[in-house]
Order: sequence, then C-alpha cells, then structure tokens
Amino acid sequence: MGTMKQLAPAVLTVLLAGCGGPAEQPQQTEQHEHDGSLTAPVAGDPVWTQQRAPIRVHGDTYYVGTEGISSVLVHTDAGLILLDVGMPQAAPQIEQNIRTLGFAVDDVKYVLTSHTHVDHVGGVAAVVHDSGATAVSSPAGAASLGVGHVSPDDPQASDAANAAFPAVERVREIADGETLRLGNTVVTAHFTPGHTPGGVSWTWKSCEGDQCLNMVYADSINAVAAGDFRITPLEAQFRRSIQTVRELPCDIVFSVHPEQSDAIVKLNGLAMRRDPNPMIDPAACRALADKFEAKLNDRIAKEQAPR
Repeated sequence: MGTMKQLAPAVLTVLLAGCGGPAEQPQQTEQHEHDGSLTAPVAGDPVWTQQRAPIRVHGDTYYVGTEGISSVLVHTDAGLILLDVGMPQAAPQIEQNIRTLGFAVDDVKYVLTSHTHVDHVGGVAAVVHDSGATAVSSPAGAASLGVGHVSPDDPQASDAANAAFPAVERVREIADGETLRLGNTVVTAHFTPGHTPGGVSWTWKSCEGDQCLNMVYADSINAVAAGDFRITPLEAQFRRSIQTVRELPCDIVFSVHPEQSDAIVKLNGLAMRRDPNPMIDPAACRALADKFEAKLNDRIAKEQAPR
C-alpha cells in the first residue's frame, strides 16, 4: 500500500463538519469489516494486550490503552485524535474502549504514532481502515508505516521476528515542530529519534473547566538494540532526544510503556479518586528523561568497556 505524503504549511487545519460529542454517536450502528490479517495475533509480552478499562484523565484526554502499552484518545469539536494503537490484536480492544467512552470509531480522524515497532503501531492499520483516519508520523516513521516494516537502520532491525507489522493505507508526514490542528485542539510534533530513527513525541493542551494543562505523549528513548548493533554512534542523537523530553511543557505525561512513568499505578489511583488527580505531575517529564539518560549511560559504558 502506498504512502500519501502531505507537504503542508506549519499548521494543518482540518475543517470537519458533523462530528458531534459522544452523546450524538449511536454505537449500535457502527459496522466495520476488514481482512482479519490486520488484527492477527503476534507474539509479545502478555501484558501488552491485557485489557484495561478506559478512563478520562483530564478534560478531553482519555487513556484507552492496555495494561502494558499506552494509547491515548483526544476528543475535539471536529473529531477524535488517537495516539498509538498497540499490538495488531489489541486494535479491537482499543476500538471497544473508544465506544465504551461513548464515542464512535468513525470519528477518529488522525492516528498519531510514537515509534514504528509492532507493539505500538501494529494495530494502526486496522484502526485506520475501520475509521477512515490518516496516520501521522515523521518522514522516517511514515515510510516505515507505509511498508509495514521497521526502518532498515533501526537499532532492532535485525530482530526479524518482530520487524514486520500490517502496512498502513493512509499516512501523512509531519515535520519536527509542526502543529496539526483538529477543531479546537492543536498537537505539536517533537522528533525524538534514537530508539527508532523516526520517533516522535507529541504535546497538546487539555482543559477541564478553567484548568488547562500541558499534555505530553512521550516516545520511548530506551537505548536497546538487537544483535551486534552499537548504540555508541547514536549517543548524541539519544541525548538530544532525551533533552527534548526533559524540556517539554509538561503537567501530565503518558509514556508509551506505562511502567516507564508509573502510569498504571496513577491511573488506578485516578479511578478511585480524581481530586487530587494523581496523573498531574509537572516533574514527570524530567523524571522520565532521567530514567532514559541512566539507561543510555549504562548501555554506553557496557559498549565501551574493555573486552
């Protein structure tokens, strides 16, 4: 399937009519059919597909992912934005979580991706097919999504068993620092390569009453590799990406692996009590960056140690 490149101005404005709030979307009328291969199970950590109830985090931002892989939904007055989908077999769960919240899968207009590994984008093809949405990523990420395979220069490219995922039929490129607007919401792309060549972190504001908070969907900048691949030549790139995350305006962070930011513990707390909201932590991005930096330092030290 081809990749549709969008050479857009700095702000991509989408005027979409007829996308009302959740009460206006009759769930029972939705019917989607696609080739079952788009959601065929692939091997992985069982927690990556362990079902979890969706929850509103703040304002119009919701967690709709599994216990082990994040997926975040943003409701705008012109439709829905979804960030990552997880494993191929998790796509039906994510879609059901969207419906459980009272929204329609048909209203997903964009699927924004973090990095193109099967555990984060394996289900993107199914959701794009079912909703008619467009996936959005960096140029390197978009190329990977379009062919359904990790980039050839990915640190884990030699792990052939996990290199492929369903190719995505509609993909749009976005530039570093570019904003994408859907209705009343503006999302900004921040390139954070390292873990993959095309990694992207995303930021937006979400308001609840008069409390508007900075939301961050932080890509993994985990210094891991397969086979004999060495991280040392990419050290400067990793450090730049880590610093990017550290400096983001950040009140609530969603790490792509929830455990990286203790998100499941916080979400469990949120389900029990919303005030104070345990997900609100202005120091969370700095803490996440510190974790990535410590892992990078450890990896570099091991690679440079005498043999």
